[in-house]
Amino acid sequence: MHMNVRPIKTRVFKEGEILESFLEKYLPRLAERTIVVITSKIVALAQGRVAPGGTKRTKVALIRKESEIALHTKYVWLTLKDGTVMASAGIDESNANGKLILLPLHSFAVAASLRTWLRRTYHVKQVGVLITDSRTTPLRAGVTGMAVGYAGFQGIRDYRGRQDLFGRKFHFSRVNVADSLATAAALTMGEGAEQQPLAVITGAPVEWTTKLTPRELWIDPRDDMYAPLLTLLQRNK
Repeated sequence: MHMNVRPIKTRVFKEGEILESFLEKYLPRLAERTIVVITSKIVALAQGRVAPGGTKRTKVALIRKESEIALHTKYVWLTLKDGTVMASAGIDESNANGKLILLPLHSFAVAASLRTWLRRTYHVKQVGVLITDSRTTPLRAGVTGMAVGYAGFQGIRDYRGRQDLFGRKFHFSRVNVADSLATAAALTMGEGAEQQPLAVITGAPVEWTTKLTPRELWIDPRDDMYAPLLTLLQRNK
């Protein structure tokens, strides 16, 4: 079975709406082994994670508050939040009608709760939930999708200890399943005025699980393979 990503066009989601009611209105009948993709923006709106536009100073204060580390650069505030490097702590002004939309809280717990609701409402046993956002990648133009929370499937596929085509064992190779799915979904859902905050993925080559592992994709900054290069670039700036 080939993987298929189907974006879903909806009306504009309003701040404070009940997310489950919105999903029930727009999601099709779900088959077994479907992954429901939801943009982090509407999860944040459902949680009321919205701030007034305000001044540049108030936005900077909010970025600092939302970040573990915040570094002002030529283009943006480069921040560390929830174990991930991102611009401006993920605070978004696009499609926000003059406001600032923050990242949702407890995205993995939200995904797990929604998965339980989907199983009960749509009478499916194996179903996944993927909450996505957009991120830039160092030294690459454009944005790609990133998972900020997920449930129902393993977010990483580990090849370490297995053999390649010629019998050589893998020592480092792991596939980031969650972000790969998020990127595929983001490509079809769009980043502009497409008004497609939902998608359903069928045929995804994932390993289904009931275990929630929020930190399985995290790497300690001290162990990150790119840390020496980033330090060198900063030193020679």
